[in-house]
Amino acid sequence: MNKVDILAIGVHPDDVELGCGGTLIKEVKNGRKVGICDLTQGELGTRGSGALRLKEAEAAREIIGADFRVNLGLPDGFIENDKASQLKIIEVLRACTPDVVICNAPEDRHPDHGRSSDLEKVACFLSGLRRIETSIDGVEQSAWRPKVVLHYIQDRFLVPNIVVDVTDFWDQRMEAIQAFSSQFYDPKSNEPESAISSKAFLELQRGRGLQMGRYIGATLGEGFISERPLGAEGLFSNY
Repeated sequence: MNKVDILAIGVHPDDVELGCGGTLIKEVKNGRKVGICDLTQGELGTRGSGALRLKEAEAAREIIGADFRVNLGLPDGFIENDKASQLKIIEVLRACTPDVVICNAPEDRHPDHGRSSDLEKVACFLSGLRRIETSIDGVEQSAWRPKVVLHYIQDRFLVPNIVVDVTDFWDQRMEAIQAFSSQFYDPKSNEPESAISSKAFLELQRGRGLQMGRYIGATLGEGFISERPLGAEGLFSNY
């Protein structure tokens, strides 16, 4: 696992694609290195299976262009912000030393999202404490804390304080989402309906993108939340 500029974390495979897939694709196109960390296999999902979602996650990784994707195998539905889970994430953070980490939404419809958001945020802080010792394959890791921790926005609408223009990368974003074919709209599927398997859910993606884009005068955007103010070189540096 090599250094990346951005690590995107999701409690379920497909969280990252839905929350920040367009932004990751854009950053890869701009020469940034990106990694993805899934906390669970999503094995409690209504459709598909953990094993199938692992295969779909790899297909989505290739579409995004991420350098790696790792799954920590934590229990779907029972995520806890405990020491063992924190240490697993810390090992990944110290292995790939990202400058930016993008986490789950701070609150959402699925309880795992909010709980994992807290877990991920705490792990980012603890990873910078040198007295917390971790190692991989017997090699001691150095402390590392990302410069920026952001949260993407998921099912429930939250007001962003950062929006990225992803207009030019929207089609590729949707391709990455639909790599999880077991989860989303498929008229031939015989599996039970779920909260995300309807055609309307995919249409909602564009609606949310249009809404976010409007904040910044773009066609389509992805919104993020920073819990602290972010600096700028000047009043015109982002315009």
